[in-house]
Amino acid sequence: MHYDIHGQTSPDAPTILLSSGLGGSGGYWAPQIPALAERFRVITYDHRGCGMTGGTAPENGGISDMADDVLEIIETLKLEKFHFMGHALGGLIGLDLALRRPELIHSLILINAWSKADPHSGRCFDVRIALLENAGVEAFVKAQPLFLYPAIYLADHPARLEAEEAHALANFQGKTNLLRRIAALRAFDVDGRLGEIGTPTLVIATRDDMLVPYSRSLRLTQSMQNATLRLTVAGGHACNVTYPQTFNSAVLDFLSTLEHA
Repeated sequence: MHYDIHGQTSPDAPTILLSSGLGGSGGYWAPQIPALAERFRVITYDHRGCGMTGGTAPENGGISDMADDVLEIIETLKLEKFHFMGHALGGLIGLDLALRRPELIHSLILINAWSKADPHSGRCFDVRIALLENAGVEAFVKAQPLFLYPAIYLADHPARLEAEEAHALANFQGKTNLLRRIAALRAFDVDGRLGEIGTPTLVIATRDDMLVPYSRSLRLTQSMQNATLRLTVAGGHACNVTYPQTFNSAVLDFLSTLEHA
């Protein structure tokens, strides 16, 4: 597993591990690292088969296999406890860890995540798979921003989108790996176990997320023992990218409340 450590270097510093979504790249968190690194040891990593991490997701693997990859990093660094922030698929990994290894998780931050995939999200994945299968990688990559960002962000950031597209094409994780990861997140279902999770949790969602309905975040908040919802009007699926300052402030405020609890 390829991982990077940012910010505080002391082994005693509070640690937060960031897990990205379907793209699987630790670089996704670039808008958060400077703000978090002032106070935390920040760990980012590339999911299996993505970026600089080799291998391929297991053929019949699930989210628990991806969570095991996180545990590999945790064991390597000998961490006894850490904060966990996950976006979409990364949030599912956080839920799995909170259920299986709650003693490790100091807090959870879940961004546009879910306990069970919504049928609407399934329709979106059907469309993306059809693009990949019938039109190829370039079409799949070109469509990606439509699911991540609001229309106004797309209109205002053409140069950024071109750079992201070029990077995504150059670093595409491979059709097999991508399809296995989509299958894992579609199969994920801990809806009936949310009440078992007592970890302090911040749930972040946006009303204009066209990929994951914010009702999935409402479900998380209402069912978990100690969860708080931050629901914003705008930001899209990748709200940590579109409104990084607002997002970072919300995360740091939440973490500060835990420090002073």
